This record gives sequence, C-alpha cells and structure tokens, in this order.
Amino acid sequence: MDIAQLIQNIAIWAIPVLFSITVHEAAHGYAARYFGDDTAYVLGRITLNPLKHIDPVGTILMPLLLLFSTSGAFLFGYAKPVPVRFGNLGNPKRDMVWVALAGPAANLLQALLWGGLFIALNGTGVEEKYFISVCDAGVKVNVLMFVFNLFPLPPLDGGRILVGLLPMRQAVMVSRVEPWGFFIVLALVFSGFANTMWMQPLKAVTYWLLNLLLTPVSMIFS
Repeated sequence: MDIAQLIQNIAIWAIPVLFSITVHEAAHGYAARYFGDDTAYVLGRITLNPLKHIDPVGTILMPLLLLFSTSGAFLFGYAKPVPVRFGNLGNPKRDMVWVALAGPAANLLQALLWGGLFIALNGTGVEEKYFISVCDAGVKVNVLMFVFNLFPLPPLDGGRILVGLLPMRQAVMVSRVEPWGFFIVLALVFSGFANTMWMQPLKAVTYWLLNLLLTPVSMIFS
C-alpha cells in the first residue's frame, strides 16, 4: 500500500473508528452508573471525548500497523476499558449483563445510523465518494465491534454476559479464564477459528438484521 492510499484509508476510517470506540466505552459507563456504580463517572470516563478512551497502542499504533501490513484486509484494535466495580451494582450478577451489553448495543445502533445515512446519501443522488465511503466504513467497523465483543469469553463483553447468565458455579469457572482470556481470543483470531466459527456467521446474521431494520429507510429513498 503506498502512502497516498494509506492516508486515504485513514481519512475514511478514522471518524467511524473513533465514534465506534468512544460511544461503546461511554455506553458501558452510562449503564454502570444507571445500575449503581459511579466509578467511571468519577474518573471522567462517561464522555464522548475520544481522548479519554484512546489507548496509544491499541487504538492508534496497532490498527495503523495492521492497516499498512495487510493493506486493510485485517484490522484490530482496542480502547482503554471503562472501569466498572461490579460489587457496587444493585444486583451485581444480573446488572453485569446489562452493563456488558450496553457497549455492543451502542455499536449496533451506530451501524444502523451509518447504514441509514448511506441509504439516504445514495437515494438523494449524493455522488461524493468520500462521504459514501465513510458511511460504508461506519457500518463495517461497528458490525465488527458488535460481533467481536460478543465473543463469549472474558474479558470481552460476551464473556461478562455469559458469566452473568450462568448459574453461580459455572459462572465462577468461566470468570477464572479472564486473566488469560484476551490472549486466548487473539490466538483464536489469528488461527482463523474465531473468524470461521464466530465472526462470519454472526456478521451474516447482523447484516441481515440491519437490512431488515433499514427496509423502511430504503423504501423512503428508493
């Protein structure tokens, strides 16, 4: 990938990526505060200011290296997690599910909004390729964030949801995986297992759901 192409890709993906990460983390903080834990609020993490959520390595360096080395074929990154003290929640085991679910739900909503804007721009005859590309990237990155974070292994959101739903004995067993969970997930991603067995099937279902929800918008701008 040449420098011009790299700069173009960064210009297209930067806004959707920053929004997807920022709103995802803020949603966790809002949900945690709603259910009784104000840790994130006290630390100033319930905000839409992306600077509060950016991790220099996970949000900037790693995605840029992958963008350059794979020509955009594979992107991966992460933000600084919003701190949540689950013991402060009104009902820790139950409320953990809602706090964890808030992040992926925010990404699904963003994918829906980017998709609606994409349809509206095309339907009104907007021919500026940059805006169309940004909307397309917005859908893709938020679907990816939604699907990836639902992987049922701590410390990902899906793992916390699983811990909250399982009976106590099984929940404790699953939660013990958390210190090594991120490395296990990375191994599954780079081996291709996570993509084949989780990402692709769930992405297909998610795109089907988005198309269904966006049908009225398509009819308006057809």
